[in-house]
Amino acid sequence: MSRDTDLLDAIQTYFDALYACDLSLFDQIFHPACSLFDVDEGAITVDPIADYRNVIAERESPASCSQEREDEIILIDWLSQAAATVKVRLRIHANVFIDHLCFVKGIDGWRIVAKVWHLESVRASS
Repeated sequence: MSRDTDLLDAIQTYFDALYACDLSLFDQIFHPACSLFDVDEGAITVDPIADYRNVIAERESPASCSQEREDEIILIDWLSQAAATVKVRLRIHANVFIDHLCFVKGIDGWRIVAKVWHLESVRASS
């Protein structure tokens, strides 16, 4: 497989993990030392991956609600053959997020080592 195909497959695993709240896919795509960052009203929040994993474990999955998939790749910025930053947009229930995902490719394939996210919008329930 090419570098591009491998990374695209990893991004799809990310989308699938969050859409289905599938912890096996979650563990496959996130590096165990990954941290998540966001800023709300000027305060920077840092969450270790274990905390985010618990959120996913307890969340009702969009798949279980038959929510239509809304996930897209906005940008891939290659840092090297084994490192890339990916900007994506995805919807989880009413929330639309923009994520910057830092991927590195090691012996286990492409893994997310850092995630910076932003709640772009909240949609009214239909």
